[in-house]
Amino acid sequence: MTTVLVADDHPMFRDGLVAALRSLPDVEVVGEHADGRSALEGVLAHAPDVAVLDIDMPEMNGVDVCRAIARAAPGTRVLVLTMMDTDASISAALRAGARGYLLKGADRSEIARALTVLVEGGIYLPAAVAARVPTILDHTGDRPFPDLSPREHEVLELVATGLSNSAIAARLYLSPKTVRNLVSTVLTKIHADDRLHAIELARAAGLGRPLG
Repeated sequence: MTTVLVADDHPMFRDGLVAALRSLPDVEVVGEHADGRSALEGVLAHAPDVAVLDIDMPEMNGVDVCRAIARAAPGTRVLVLTMMDTDASISAALRAGARGYLLKGADRSEIARALTVLVEGGIYLPAAVAARVPTILDHTGDRPFPDLSPREHEVLELVATGLSNSAIAARLYLSPKTVRNLVSTVLTKIHADDRLHAIELARAAGLGRPLG
């Protein structure tokens, strides 16, 4: 029996994924979580064989959860299941210790194959992702501000262009409160004194561009 924990902050998708997993033979879902912090707590409590994580989650993003699992619960393999198809997100997940990376368009049979591969000790990447990995890892190894998650890096890039929080929220389809929290986290991680300092640091690293 393969034990699986699921973490995704979209209730309808999470419910559908859990139902699909429960329909698979020899799969037991031992936890369902809507944010990264509770997902990590669930992994530590239940030690599932596989944790299926979204990347963009509240409290802790999936990359940070993956990194924490690698340190505290190395027996749990992480399968990232996300809408994020950027080079930065793939690189961040793999470098954090993810053993598989699927996009949310994956069907039940592919998710089942991925679970089997991970439990057997392998790495599962769909062909389209696998073909990009050598180039992705080669070009993102020296990415500025490596401590930032893909979403945080995206927010910093937009901050560096001079956009306000409300404009960033509209661009990324996030709430202003979420963006405000993300900006605060970014400032802490890059050791910026304030927003202007963050813009200076980001532009010095080649991110964004001055407006006008």
